[in-house]
Amino acid sequence: MRAIRRFTVRTVLPRELAALGELVHNLRWSWHPETTDLFAEVDPRLWEQVGHDPVALLGAVDPARLSELAADRRFLRRLADAADDLREYMTAPRWYQTLPDAAGAIAYFSPEYGIAAALPQYSGGLGILAGDHLKAASDLGVPILAVGLLYRHGYFTQSLSPEGWQLEHYPSLDAGGLPLTLLKEEDGTPVKIRVGLPEGRALHAQLWVAQVGRVPLLLLDSDVADNDSAARDVTDRLYGGGTDHRLMQELLLGVGGVRAIRAYCRITGHPDPEVFHTNEGHAGFLGLERIRELTEARLSFDEALEAVRAGTVFTTHTPVPAGIDRFPIEMIERHFGGDNAWPTVPVERILALGAEADPGRFNMAVMGMRLAQRVNGVSELHGEVSREMFKNLWPGFDVDEVPIGSITNGVHAPTWVGREMMELAGRELPLLIERARGWDGIQKISDAEIWEIRRTLRRRLVEGARARLRRSWRDRGASDAELGWIDDALDPDVLTIGFARRVPSYKRLTLMLRDPERLRSLLLDPDKPVQIVIAGKAHPADEGGKKLIQQIVKFADHPDVRHRIVFLPDYDMALGQLMTQGSDVWLNNPLRPLEASGTSGMKSALNGGLNLSIRDGWWDEWYDGTNGWAIPTADGVADPDRRDELEAAALYDLIEHEVSDRFYDRAADGLPRRWMEMVKHTLTSLGPKVLAGRMLRDYVLSLYTPAAKAGRALAADSHAGARSFAAWRLRVSKAWPGVRVEHVEASGVGDTPEVGNVMELRATIALGDLAPDDVLVQAAYGRVGPHDELVHPGYLALTPVDSDDDGRAHYAGVVPLDRTGAFGYTVRVVPHHPLAASPAELGLLTVPEEPVGMTNGTLR
Repeated sequence: MRAIRRFTVRTVLPRELAALGELVHNLRWSWHPETTDLFAEVDPRLWEQVGHDPVALLGAVDPARLSELAADRRFLRRLADAADDLREYMTAPRWYQTLPDAAGAIAYFSPEYGIAAALPQYSGGLGILAGDHLKAASDLGVPILAVGLLYRHGYFTQSLSPEGWQLEHYPSLDAGGLPLTLLKEEDGTPVKIRVGLPEGRALHAQLWVAQVGRVPLLLLDSDVADNDSAARDVTDRLYGGGTDHRLMQELLLGVGGVRAIRAYCRITGHPDPEVFHTNEGHAGFLGLERIRELTEARLSFDEALEAVRAGTVFTTHTPVPAGIDRFPIEMIERHFGGDNAWPTVPVERILALGAEADPGRFNMAVMGMRLAQRVNGVSELHGEVSREMFKNLWPGFDVDEVPIGSITNGVHAPTWVGREMMELAGRELPLLIERARGWDGIQKISDAEIWEIRRTLRRRLVEGARARLRRSWRDRGASDAELGWIDDALDPDVLTIGFARRVPSYKRLTLMLRDPERLRSLLLDPDKPVQIVIAGKAHPADEGGKKLIQQIVKFADHPDVRHRIVFLPDYDMALGQLMTQGSDVWLNNPLRPLEASGTSGMKSALNGGLNLSIRDGWWDEWYDGTNGWAIPTADGVADPDRRDELEAAALYDLIEHEVSDRFYDRAADGLPRRWMEMVKHTLTSLGPKVLAGRMLRDYVLSLYTPAAKAGRALAADSHAGARSFAAWRLRVSKAWPGVRVEHVEASGVGDTPEVGNVMELRATIALGDLAPDDVLVQAAYGRVGPHDELVHPGYLALTPVDSDDDGRAHYAGVVPLDRTGAFGYTVRVVPHHPLAASPAELGLLTVPEEPVGMTNGTLR
């Protein structure tokens, strides 16, 4: 018989061990080895059996063992020291507390979080990044309050059929068996939030709190008795169900998430956030809920919109339109109109925020951008791709001016770096991880010491891979008698390449199989063998991705190569740590430029691994020619098969002639000196860049602090700034058709302009009903292309000289002729306000109707 319900009965700890519960329920243990050492001492055998899950450990430990520990003075001293260390970590001022004008609190919304394997609420890179974001914020003292959903079945676990086909399993999770605390009112009843649904229905959720170091993470759970069966299933699984289910999840995350924050702050006294960070479009509805709050507090919709935008940051993570959530317009109308309408937030205004080229679709990313004054991609290349993708939201502006910046992702070193490597850094370079200083000191560490750590991490990967491989073959129906070969699968002294990620087609899991015989020869080379460890999950609905996995598995099943190439099912954080720590080379071969950032290669680099990657995402900006290898791309080849063929051939050549040669080139003492030279250079050149601490500092200084200042400016004096800014925007938008560039004249260059000369410009602008303070008049100048288009122009603000009674104003400035070759210029007018974050913010631009004063000559 199957149980109709499951729950966890928690251990009652002896009074002497009360601090153990405190340590277990703060997820700092997931990146603090000293605390997990203490957990292991509770019961070493049981610790291994529960997969290093401290909540499961306390649920299974024998009460007699707890009584024994309660009387063990040495253990109690260690426990007291660990508890004191955690309390000091939670309260001591850190980097953020030294900053002037910083935000008082930041709300961070994400649909998934990869904190630890014991809290399976993640599917891939987005969740892992979100988890690293919170951990780095905790370490730096950044006051983030995070919001997500609690999925009753998490993301699926993966196994393989005998034929190598991916099988999905959704194990039931009991919140009581996770490192979570139910948020309760003063009277002890669970806190509930409510989101209205059409036809008089409602979606209710209770709130669980995961403490991620200093950062509270609120997880909304719809599995409550107040809901009907459909509403209870809203948080059943991550990225499951159809379109309506997905919309309900995003309503709960965005609208419900803001309400959860208000409840949490009311109960705990936590300050209300000044900045709201939307991690991808899934949580975009949070902006609508904040507009509702403000309009019910007597602001108009436009005034509330400005107040919300000022304090909102939106991060886009996808480089392809297909990766964006889009809903049918009628579905949005049903949820925000009719009997479920918000009286102060007209549904037509909501629809306008998500409007895109397809009039039948509501675009969550587009809404997120319209609701945020600051938008960023997650690498420099992804910023460029995003500006091109979304340029139509700012018509008339050059792609370079689209107000989407970039902050390149980073990884949380204490989570992902092998313990031996962290201890080496702590011993030899104490400032290295915490303050991102001292990386040059790596050159002083002996090759032998780093190489021995690399061998230890590789050996650990081989042993872990064998154990997982054995489990997988048993699950596929093999008997123990058939599995003797696994004892010799992989070799702790062979060059090991790691490849692990989600399995959409653009990541090209099977590029390595393009020429199977060439791959086989690399794997079985008698002098320079290569072994490859592979992992990854395809989305349950992605039949194409599952076929790619099956192709890899079938190749890896061949008896002649199965000791050199393995596919390990159920890619999760624990396997990710094992692989990024133990691989000598991290392989990444997506279709450029479809990898927004990627972070697994960063983790490998911090462990002394070398990247072998297409120049995409973060690798495009930080590859320097000697800190790994760049796989040449065939960007101009239109035929995808031909492109794959060319790039696979380049991959094989690199492995055979550069990677393997360098790894197996040993000095008299057995050390690969040239390899270690690259390892040390990789650590020195990439170490300070790839840290999540660097990423968080960038977010704080470039986005959170400016957003907090802008939000305060608009909220001051009962939102007088928001009222003023909204009125200005409305006035400028109405008057803009009357703005014209009437005349431009240039002088001073003569008949033969030479580099170093200057050109004096004068422009006459018809301002209509606007004042000179409402606009910025700029000269755009620089190199021109074959059709007289300005290529990456520079901009110079022209100075108002005087104005006429008829609404005309005169401007002047001096343009430097700072480059040789074909040179051109024009004049443009854009709106200007001190509270606008960018000249393109209103999407308004006026240029001369005909080219005026163009100088197309050769500057000498």
